[in-house]
Amino acid sequence: MHLSDVISSLNPRRVLRIYSGLPRETYALFAANVVNGLGVFVLPFLTMLLTIRIGLSPIEAGTVILAASIALVPGTMAGGKLVDTVGRKPVLVAASLLSAAFFVPCAFLGRSPLVVGFIIVAEFFGGAVRPAVTALVSDITLPGQRQAAFSLLYLGHNIGFAVGPLVAGFLFNRHAGLLFLGDAVTTFAAMALVILLVSDSKPGREEMDRAGIANPKERPETGSILGVLSRRPFLVVFILIITALNLVYAQIGFTLPLQMTGIFANGGPASYGVLMTVNGIVVITLTAPVVSLTGRNRPVYNMALTGMLYAVGFGMIRFVNTLPMFIVSTVIWSVGEVIGATNIDSYIANHTPASHRGRMNSFTPLFLRLGFSLSPFVMGLYVQHYPIRTVWTLSAGVAAGAAGALVLIGTMERLRAVAASRHM
Repeated sequence: MHLSDVISSLNPRRVLRIYSGLPRETYALFAANVVNGLGVFVLPFLTMLLTIRIGLSPIEAGTVILAASIALVPGTMAGGKLVDTVGRKPVLVAASLLSAAFFVPCAFLGRSPLVVGFIIVAEFFGGAVRPAVTALVSDITLPGQRQAAFSLLYLGHNIGFAVGPLVAGFLFNRHAGLLFLGDAVTTFAAMALVILLVSDSKPGREEMDRAGIANPKERPETGSILGVLSRRPFLVVFILIITALNLVYAQIGFTLPLQMTGIFANGGPASYGVLMTVNGIVVITLTAPVVSLTGRNRPVYNMALTGMLYAVGFGMIRFVNTLPMFIVSTVIWSVGEVIGATNIDSYIANHTPASHRGRMNSFTPLFLRLGFSLSPFVMGLYVQHYPIRTVWTLSAGVAAGAAGALVLIGTMERLRAVAASRHM
């Protein structure tokens, strides 16, 4: 890409134009994500809530987080099946409200271990949310619109997220119970917007056939989700590689807060909240420009760029001791996050038959979340035997390897497409 193309891509009018012409429901979901993002208090501070407030050890906290992640599995699988049979909107609303409801008692239980049980149940219901949202957006958009649509929802979440963790960081030491209550209330408000403004989108046979004409890989099929995946080897390998990248990214919720506490002591939660706010600000200000700049690239190559930014941004944390340098690192890996968040769902949607969107978007996140699920437990064991800073060297190596593998996938896909066109 020439410098003139880069400058043109960053023109404010062109940047904003990428979000024009999307379906009405996309903008309603954007607004709901802003509200919901304002109250994302619990998950970013879950390690600190478990270790500082309840008094668990790092390995015990990692085990609880692993258990909560495992609880997502049946919730996600059930949600995906319901999304394809009952509909997208009913599953989204019911799962979100039930998940939030189980956070409410946690606000009043103090240091009781019952909090752990409620968190795990909340995660079970929360598992059904993602397949419902992703299937809904995939239904109402064409392949060329999906990067913009998914990036708009991601942007909305992070507009709220830019404020939420900062507030939570300063509430943590004196009013930790409010983290649970605030998280629940904002979810209730977000679902009120969905109920009022979003229509269900479950496609009929005619709509699925039209999707298959627009993109042959979305042609409806019969059979199980495993059968669908067996006919899409590149998608399977892509999911495994992104799982490894998610293991790296998961360190912001486990290793990073532990390291911040070790360096800044009682100032750790507030400093960590600052980093999460920086992350939100980067996302808000750069999502649209980054999508404008990378929108012409194939999603698989954009994901390779994510891997390289993770390698640099997380790798440098091994050598960081001051808040300003932590902020520099956060800016770098946050740009990688922006690129990844706006391309993963696009790649999967473009390789999924319209008949299996709900099931695919419940099955694939199980693997994508495997990195998040395993990370606290594995790294909890790791930091008991090795210096915490060595986690970042390991993370940088994994991210760089994933980037190389994604470039290879993209090259193989391109060569296969060229060969297929020659035989037509």
